[in-house]
Amino acid sequence: MKNAIVFGATSGIGKSLTEFLVRDGYKVAITGRRLALLEELKAQFPNQISIKQNDIQNVDEVENVFKEIVSEFKTVDLIVQSSGVAFINPKFEWDKEEQSINTNVLGVTRLYTLAYNLFKAQQFGHLVGISSIASIRGNRSAPVYFAAKAYQKAYLESLYLKTKTIKSKKVFITDIRPGFVDTAMALGDGLFWVTPLEKASRQIYAAIKKKKRVAYISKRWRLIAGVLKVVPAWFLKKVT
Repeated sequence: MKNAIVFGATSGIGKSLTEFLVRDGYKVAITGRRLALLEELKAQFPNQISIKQNDIQNVDEVENVFKEIVSEFKTVDLIVQSSGVAFINPKFEWDKEEQSINTNVLGVTRLYTLAYNLFKAQQFGHLVGISSIASIRGNRSAPVYFAAKAYQKAYLESLYLKTKTIKSKKVFITDIRPGFVDTAMALGDGLFWVTPLEKASRQIYAAIKKKKRVAYISKRWRLIAGVLKVVPAWFLKKVT
């Protein structure tokens, strides 16, 4: 039986991916802040799920929980980072900016480094980061969120480049870049191309199984990404 860890499994994409993993025969350690929701998910699959309450904003706590899980599993085949917060914050309210930085930058970075070092020691493993289409460009209403996702994108690419030094060639890095998915993380009203959670999770899991380097969810968001990469900033300023 393969072992997986899902950070941020209390709801949304993380919870849905946990269900896919369990049905595919994985033993899964799930983490998140809301213990009751973790227990609810474990109750559905008591023999395949273990739970660790964790707030990814607390970097020391992330490390402790990670080490506890590795100690129990001995080896880990897959780590999915799905934790995150998102705020519409045009007025730069600092508590929202700080929470987003602590979660989407500091906490995520600590997890990524722990995962990479584990996989390098094992000589195998697959790290999956849920970034966003927001990683491509900036945004006036949620600047820190978009900046944090750009950071995640660059960091995951850097880890991918570092795998060149791993002799086994069996460590994989996947960057999942969803567009709008029907979860609490979707920012704003009147959004277009909103992907149902089940469809998004199915496409994400397919990308994980194929060990894709980058996957846009849903697939048509690759078209938007292509446009965003070339459109000038003055045009974005005018139309967004």
